[in-house]
Amino acid sequence: MKSNPGIQAAIDLTAGAAGGTACVLTGQPFDTMKVKMQTFPGLYKGLTDCFLKTYNQVGFRGFYRGTCPALMAQVSQSSVLFMCYGFSQQFVRKLVGLDEQAELSDLQTAAAGSLASAFAALVLCPTELVKCRLQTMYEMELSGKIAKSHNTIWSVVKCILRKDGVLGLYHGLSSTLLQEVIGYFFFFSGYELSRSFFASGKPKNELGPVPLMLSGGVAGLCLWLIVFPVDCIKSRIQVLSMYGKQAGFIGTLLNIVRNEGVLALYSGLKATMIRAFPANAALFLAYEYSRKMMMSNLEAY
Repeated sequence: MKSNPGIQAAIDLTAGAAGGTACVLTGQPFDTMKVKMQTFPGLYKGLTDCFLKTYNQVGFRGFYRGTCPALMAQVSQSSVLFMCYGFSQQFVRKLVGLDEQAELSDLQTAAAGSLASAFAALVLCPTELVKCRLQTMYEMELSGKIAKSHNTIWSVVKCILRKDGVLGLYHGLSSTLLQEVIGYFFFFSGYELSRSFFASGKPKNELGPVPLMLSGGVAGLCLWLIVFPVDCIKSRIQVLSMYGKQAGFIGTLLNIVRNEGVLALYSGLKATMIRAFPANAALFLAYEYSRKMMMSNLEAY
């Protein structure tokens, strides 16, 4: 059955939202520690120190600060990513002269995912900005430059709009685009190559939950190993721009390397790698099964 492109896009968007929700709920505490360590590396000796200090300072709820914007960020990003992923696959098929029902190679699929991520970055940047600021609110309050009243989504958004206008919501857009376009090429490469390995010549859509989760976990590891330094720079720009005018991507990179050393670009890597496998395993499991369920219902209808 050849489905309507609009219905197909709606299915991809909904399945992407389900995957994004599963990803956030699985990995939020580790994401919070990652952002804290990226932005204020001098305050924490390592992952365990960050965990203990965060728990002692603000309790267990401190690990879930920014969960609402994180959900907004991940759900909006995943929805747009997977919806545009379907369109991008058709674009790649036309580009290489394939029939619209033909199966793409693993690398062609990765290229489609990379293209789709550029559109996802546009909706990710504002919500990621608010999330990062909420996650580091305790550290910013310690500086004395941020009022304690700025601890809700709306207060952070109001502060940004009052200070920088609507464009202020796009602090870090260039680094977000760079991170997404490069990272998601390796993300989808890791996922598709892993699925090919587990399928062993059989149809990939027949894989069970365990191979799907393992493939999703590998995808997450591939993404973060490649783009982590870019993500570190993005977090610095988005959080520290609240203090005043912040240097751009190159300026922030040079400042970090000059003043803190190259290893500062990898602050929080351990938390990210621990988070990456289960969070992305949950993402793809939720995405693939919700998509398969909706496609089956569509065919039955």
